[in-house]
This record gives sequence, structure tokens and C-alpha cells, in this order.
Amino acid sequence: MLTESSIHNTKLNEITNWGIRTAIGVVFIVQGSGKFNPGFAGMLGNLGIPAEMQIPIALAELISGILLIIGLFTRLSASMIAIIMLGAIFVVKEASNLTGNGGYAIDLVILGGALLIITAGPGRISLAHVIKKLPRCLH
Repeated sequence: MLTESSIHNTKLNEITNWGIRTAIGVVFIVQGSGKFNPGFAGMLGNLGIPAEMQIPIALAELISGILLIIGLFTRLSASMIAIIMLGAIFVVKEASNLTGNGGYAIDLVILGGALLIITAGPGRISLAHVIKKLPRCLH
């Protein structure tokens, strides 16, 4: 029977951690890239958010996605993604439907994944693990 500490140190755990980081990272690279489109600025205006927020939001998603995949500043990136997901759930979708048109189910799953990354950190399959001198709080 495996104990909690021995489960935490398995290769499967490291691969799973990397897989979650990569999946969320890819989603945010694709979504962030699409937000450079002028149509996104119009959507922000309709939500009452200044159109000037288009570039910061797009960059936050794109850069956070890249950093998650390479495993550098993962906790910071996952925190940014969690904030973005809270905004998507409560501001954009107004937490009205969990499923269906305008549902926030996927946003909730990504929020959960981001919280897991914040808690677990980057793991061994990461640039932060290779760069030993990086302070742990920046992993």
C-alpha cells in the first residue's frame, strides 16, 4: 500500500502534473492569441470593460500559457489564469449556467486545474526544476 509521500514522488505524478500544465497552457496560448483580434475589444466594450484592456488580457493569457508549459513561474502564471477564469465565470458569463449556451463548466475545470498547479507547483518536468537557484516562491 502506497503512502501519501510515496505517491507524491512517483513518475506518474510528475507526468500528470506536466500534462495538466501543458493542457491548460495550450488552451491559453490559443485563446490568448485569438484575443488580439479587434472583435475582442468590441466584446469587452459590450461587457463594460475598457477596450484598452484587450492587449493586457491577451498578453496575460498568452504569456501565462507559455510559462505553464515550460514550467517557469508556474505558480504566478496559474494565479493569473485563476484570476482570468474567475473573471470569465463571474463577469463574462455572469455565473448564470453551469452547462449549455454560455455555460461556465469548462472555465470551472480550468480554474480547478490552475488551483492545483498553484498548490503542487511545477514539478520535476519543468524549467524551474532545472534552474535550482530560482527562489521556490517563483516556481
